[in-house]
Amino acid sequence: MAEGAAEQDDKAGKAQGQREGQRRLAQWVRDYSRLPGIPDEFLGPDGAPRAVWSRFFDAFGALAPDEIERRFGMADRHLREAGVTYRAPGDSADRPWSLSHLPLLIDEADWQQLCAGITQRAELLERVLRDIYGEGRLVAEGALPAAAIAGSPEYLRPVCGVPPPGGRYLSIYAADVGRGPDGRWWVLGDRTQAPSGAGYALENRLVLSRAFSDLYKSMNVPRVAPFFEAFRDSLRARADRDEPRIGVLTPGSFSETYFEHATLARYLGFLLVEGDDLAVSDNRVHIRTVAGLKRLDVLLRRVDSNSLDPLELDASSHLGVPGLIDVLRKDGVVIANMPGSGVLEARALLGFLPALSRRLLGEDLKMPHIATWWCGQRVARDEVLARLDEVAIEGAYRRGVPGFDSSGPVLASELDASARQRLIDAIGARGMDYVGQEVVRLSTMPVWEHGQLTPRPFVLRVFAAATPDGWAIMPGGFCRIAEQPDARAVSMGDGARAADVWVVSDKQVATATLLPATDKVRIRRIAGVLPSRAADNLFWLGRYLERAEATLRLVRALGSPSGPNKGTAASVQSAERIQRLLVAWGAVSQSSRTAAGRIVAEALQSEERFGSALSLVRAALRTATSLRERLSPDAWQVITEMAERLAIEVEDDDSVLSAAELTLQELASFAGLAQENMNRAAGWRFLDIGRRIERAINTTRFTRQFAYDEAGDEDLDILLTLVDCQITYRSRYLLAPILAPVRDLAVLDGYNPRSVAFQVTTLNEHIAALPSLKEYGLIEKPQRLAVAMQAMLATAEAEKLEVKTLFALEQDLLSLGEAIGQHYFPHGPNASRPEKLTGLA
Repeated sequence: MAEGAAEQDDKAGKAQGQREGQRRLAQWVRDYSRLPGIPDEFLGPDGAPRAVWSRFFDAFGALAPDEIERRFGMADRHLREAGVTYRAPGDSADRPWSLSHLPLLIDEADWQQLCAGITQRAELLERVLRDIYGEGRLVAEGALPAAAIAGSPEYLRPVCGVPPPGGRYLSIYAADVGRGPDGRWWVLGDRTQAPSGAGYALENRLVLSRAFSDLYKSMNVPRVAPFFEAFRDSLRARADRDEPRIGVLTPGSFSETYFEHATLARYLGFLLVEGDDLAVSDNRVHIRTVAGLKRLDVLLRRVDSNSLDPLELDASSHLGVPGLIDVLRKDGVVIANMPGSGVLEARALLGFLPALSRRLLGEDLKMPHIATWWCGQRVARDEVLARLDEVAIEGAYRRGVPGFDSSGPVLASELDASARQRLIDAIGARGMDYVGQEVVRLSTMPVWEHGQLTPRPFVLRVFAAATPDGWAIMPGGFCRIAEQPDARAVSMGDGARAADVWVVSDKQVATATLLPATDKVRIRRIAGVLPSRAADNLFWLGRYLERAEATLRLVRALGSPSGPNKGTAASVQSAERIQRLLVAWGAVSQSSRTAAGRIVAEALQSEERFGSALSLVRAALRTATSLRERLSPDAWQVITEMAERLAIEVEDDDSVLSAAELTLQELASFAGLAQENMNRAAGWRFLDIGRRIERAINTTRFTRQFAYDEAGDEDLDILLTLVDCQITYRSRYLLAPILAPVRDLAVLDGYNPRSVAFQVTTLNEHIAALPSLKEYGLIEKPQRLAVAMQAMLATAEAEKLEVKTLFALEQDLLSLGEAIGQHYFPHGPNASRPEKLTGLA
């Protein structure tokens, strides 16, 4: 009886939820205001919600308002903790990623039409590229004006006549699309250079599928993993050996979309490299690694074509690889996409594509694009000038209109008389730089704002990857939503937000993953390849964090109620020593020493002093940004939280000490993550080498400063606190601090994990495990220095340890750090290289 009643209550609850959801949906539809005459994704031509959206909101509306907000908060928290960012042009810092809480929904039938149009267009552009850089028949026979191609800065003469290694000009293609006035999808622009957004689409999917896991599964949304798997396998198949090495070439951490580059490299299992990581040798491209040069077979580039090779292209570029184009000519590397492919992004070519489709494919374009007239032809130019108030003027080759400040299209009808005449004169004088395009307002989709649905214009970017079996289309894509209701173009730099894209099916979809079947896995235990730049960054990440810890320990020692501020002569002298050390380290200014109350706050969070804890943690964060593909989300979160905490202004001494204590705990958490979670490969070793060198240097300085020959109890007690050895000392000696035992514990005791001897012994183990770069059988300079220091520390006696000996030891540690950098982290053409390299693959 009780079970039957419970079942009835459950059914009644579900029915009530369904009724409530239907009521909310009806209210949302009534409140949803459409822009007049604009196609909308939520509402169909009859003004009723499309079936795919009704299905979504039937489930969404059944959620209680507080549950909806909780899930939205979960999505926002994931983005924040994962550090998803982008950088708009002109920005000096990254922006947090803005993701719409509602996905863009596309039904399966609509999606199939999109796929057919994108597949056809990708194949057409591949054939056009093959002709432009090959036989050149389209120009010779008048199908394409030579000026429309040669006028583009993306047309690269050095690659003319160079067949693409691997057989493909386009490995990945993307098209920006939107709903046209007739309700069909229209192409707004082609992306053939190095299409961005796929990595962000992956992150968007991860966030929303977690926040609304049940709803996501019930909508039968196809996974994106098969697309990335097909893309990865196609790049592998195009190399000339069975197990190729593939790299993602990025401009670096200051790139607008660096987060995406790191995401793709990590997800696909590729190496993230910069131009300085690569070198040309024997008609091949190699990666500079800590084990010498290693051959690279495929480059998935995220660097513009003209910046790839300073020898043959833009000589001022620091992003490329000298000699890369010559290696390409000699079939020594596969580059995706082929340099020069960006020429097809020019709007000047749009008007010629319908005829080219009929010529090259024997069929009309399945998906239309915005009507475009290139003003480099007299007839088209006259038509544009005659209809100037009816068309939008765009640059033929770049975003924006030459001679105007706007980064988007210019509408002559909105210009004053002088600007209008200036535009007419410019088109008449050099029409090839301009196009006229039909003014098309973007279709809209619903976004969630303040508890209701609001229409906003959007652009959908759809991705296609070339595979041996044809073009594979990502099921979904990258959607950008404008904040203004009348936007004509959408860019993430214009304050837009992104949205996940769900292709909704009536049939259950198969779960897909990038992991291979278990019966096809070959067991591997390999250290992997570590580029020298990544090793350098790991090394300095460890050093910055250890420096921050040393500064925080000094702040805690100076500001603690039990610290050296008790008013006695010895206490004042000890406090003065801490302050001098903070000044010498660049944590505080000399003038701050006159105001004892300010010195701990300045050492903690001064933005101007390079040695403050805040500045050092921010330096670590900048370094970690270049290692996104190598750091776990937990490690990244620890570093970002430290930077955020130290940036919060403290109000009193208690707040200073609290912030210092919490940050020290987080530094210990990071050390634990590195110790317990990182594979014991070269990357972990360089991170630990940086920490060990810096800790040894700091401990030596602490010992010189507080364990000098005449040091008293106060100074020795401070040293024990700074090196975290109070408990060990008390348990061993049961005495007040005495000079020789304190020195032994801080410098010579190999059992103490914070002593100098322990650091040097660990450094010797790390360096001995690193690959040797020379074959003549002698130990190399870093190991030679480390072995000498270890021998000195092993034979030294605490009673005879002098300050000048400690100073010499500190200099040797600094020399060891420089030797490691020169030996393992060579950069640029003038970098020192080993006399004879081993491990050329």
